[in-house]
Amino acid sequence: MDTHIKRLHDMREQALLGGGEERIAKQHDKGKLTARERMHFLFDKGEYEEIGMMVTHRSTDFGMERQKILGDGVITGYGEVNGRLVFAYAQDFTVFGGSLSETHAEKICKIMEMAMKNGAPIVGLNDSGGARIQEGVKSLGGYADIFYRNTLASGVVPQISAVMGPCAGGAVYSPAITDFILMVEDSSYMFVTGPNVVKTVTNEEVSAEDLGGASAHSRKSGVTHLTAPHDLACIEQIRQLLSYIPQNCEEVTPQQDYIAGDELRPELDKLVPASAQQPYDIKHAITAIADHQSFMEIHPDYADNIVVGFARIAGRSIGIVANQPMSLAGVLDVESSKKAARFVRFCDCFQIPLLVLVDVPGFLPGTDQEWNAIITNGAKLLFAFSEATVPRISVITRKAYGGAYDVMNSKHIGADLNFAWPTAEIAVMGAKGASEIIFRKEIKEAQDQTAKLLEKEAEYTEKFAHPYRAAERGFIDEVIEPRYTRAKLIKAFKMLENKDDQLPYKKHSNIPL
Repeated sequence: MDTHIKRLHDMREQALLGGGEERIAKQHDKGKLTARERMHFLFDKGEYEEIGMMVTHRSTDFGMERQKILGDGVITGYGEVNGRLVFAYAQDFTVFGGSLSETHAEKICKIMEMAMKNGAPIVGLNDSGGARIQEGVKSLGGYADIFYRNTLASGVVPQISAVMGPCAGGAVYSPAITDFILMVEDSSYMFVTGPNVVKTVTNEEVSAEDLGGASAHSRKSGVTHLTAPHDLACIEQIRQLLSYIPQNCEEVTPQQDYIAGDELRPELDKLVPASAQQPYDIKHAITAIADHQSFMEIHPDYADNIVVGFARIAGRSIGIVANQPMSLAGVLDVESSKKAARFVRFCDCFQIPLLVLVDVPGFLPGTDQEWNAIITNGAKLLFAFSEATVPRISVITRKAYGGAYDVMNSKHIGADLNFAWPTAEIAVMGAKGASEIIFRKEIKEAQDQTAKLLEKEAEYTEKFAHPYRAAERGFIDEVIEPRYTRAKLIKAFKMLENKDDQLPYKKHSNIPL
């Protein structure tokens, strides 16, 4: 028996070395953790079990039969993160550059299937040179097998992808299908075609970092949701993100302990400036309304005219969507509509209630917006809210103009409760623009056209630039003093926690993509 145990121990030690000490040292020299180190820090201490440690590839071409390494370039397993079950895989760049083989893909597919059967999140830590070219179509088929399971798992269990090294070619489509993508600054990149191909085809010269680095995808493309300065910070972001989301689509996020106290927030009374043209930071409202230090912003560097993220109210996890007056006056455009729609749909998939803070002057005008399909992209956000069956509450802090009023979780598209601050203005458009249209003839005929415009603007403001007309019709459930917002929301979300709303039977909807 001792001989058998020794053989097992020897094989385990061999597997733990991955591609060997020299390649591990190179990984460390780049400021990167190894795959096993990443898994160690992801899971709670002592709560990780590895599966498939002894797997090797089956390739016999190009001398590969003489290069077999236990694990075959990917670590797979399960354990607890914040005390809850999570399944994960981490590609090992020290083994064949983390390249994906047939068996490498099989290991990932197995862990994904286990996650779906057991109703737990999947975390993928990507660090790979791409498909293993020695295996040809078998490695390509392996990618497709993973993509298929990503799609089946979508909306069933949460899927989080961290890109912690290269992720190029077809490999990018697995993270793209998942719910959240994180990238490590200066050491990770994603692109379908690399700099060399780009130069050959388009004659453009661009570095891997500029083409598909963390900055490019967090600020320009919006592909990645969060970035981190190093591997450990990235893993900590994953752990934090998992704390806000449930295990699967049939559960809710566990409520954290909360001790009730003074829920009034007098600072909110002075948040909205007297001048309708003056901006303010909506994040001040979010931090005042949410539990202390509970707000986790998602997509902070992309389309910053809208803010999305997770927070807690009285210990309950919620999703927040808020127009940001500090950027483009909080207007809706192509990028912000896509960003918010994606977030709303995730929250609806996983039973996370939604709070919407509204201060929106409308949709951004211009040829750039029209030619880049603001119609279709704006409709994505409208569709996402309309289809969401989770508890939905809106608070209008200031402007809610035109079609953007409808889109931002209005009562007309199924919001459960709609509050407004006394500073709210709910109208087709701003008083100045409306007056110029409605009273055009009177203004034109007036001796002092400027004075007449100001007079009519004041008249329009008195009639429409307030929340009370909407409240009269029941479109606003209550006009509240800002300081009471948090207290109202605590009671409202508690009231709605057993909400049961069903969509009409269908195979699936056809969202305008």
